[in-house]
Amino acid sequence: MKREKEEVYSKSVKAGRRTYFFDVKESNSGDRYITITESRKELDESTGQFGYKKTKIFLYKEDMDKFARGLRYAIEFIETGLDPEEGKEEIIENRKFDKENPNKFSDNHEDEDIIF
Repeated sequence: MKREKEEVYSKSVKAGRRTYFFDVKESNSGDRYITITESRKELDESTGQFGYKKTKIFLYKEDMDKFARGLRYAIEFIETGLDPEEGKEEIIENRKFDKENPNKFSDNHEDEDIIF
């Protein structure tokens, strides 16, 4: 018998006519992943009644850092109008990457946080 995916954490965020659900689930093998669901109220024109349309994405552990970085870049662009990646490649290439803190780089002079 197939084991159900266990939900271990859930957070909902209401935003106008939309609600976002951030659910942490555990796979059959014990790996945890995030399901992000957007639920929005829409009119079903065929019935004339309101219903909810749901859109989901599944975010697996190995992709979380890249996803978070891409989200931070997009938010920074919206807030500033500037491409957050412009000019950072050279800074990053000249510094030692700190695996303990993925947003921290160091060079021979001093430690500096680089926010992505």
